Amino acid sequence: MSLRERLMADLKTAMKAGESARVAAIRMITAKLKDVEIAGRAKGAEGLNEDEAISALRGMVKSRTESATMYRDAGRPELAEKEEGEIAVIRSYLPAEMDDAALESAVKEAIAATGAAAMKDMGKVMGALKAKFGAGLDMGRANAVVKAHLS
Repeated sequence: MSLRERLMADLKTAMKAGESARVAAIRMITAKLKDVEIAGRAKGAEGLNEDEAISALRGMVKSRTESATMYRDAGRPELAEKEEGEIAVIRSYLPAEMDDAALESAVKEAIAATGAAAMKDMGKVMGALKAKFGAGLDMGRANAVVKAHLS
């Protein structure tokens, strides 16, 4: 079942169950994916592939995490909780993240494969990781591990 099909099925289920917050979050996700698909069509791409969809969802999680932090700092816990609820819904559509040991192993393999020895080779390592894992890898986490190994 594709991501879009899962979203539509879950939307129907949430609507029947009367879960208004989940319905709103799923509609927000579908709107974002539609925006990404339209932007891709302008560049000549046909449709939305899974990597682009996952990347868009990761971006949504990142922006909501930042918003929740700002709301908490501003003394607005109710808004932070709303953002965190949306994050939970979005994360349910993302593939499982690599655990720390697997990420560490993947970074070591990429460093060995590219022959990287210094920070100037970081781009090669990140490119190798992106080629191997695509959007299934959280590049932010990978970036930190690569930096730790190369510095």
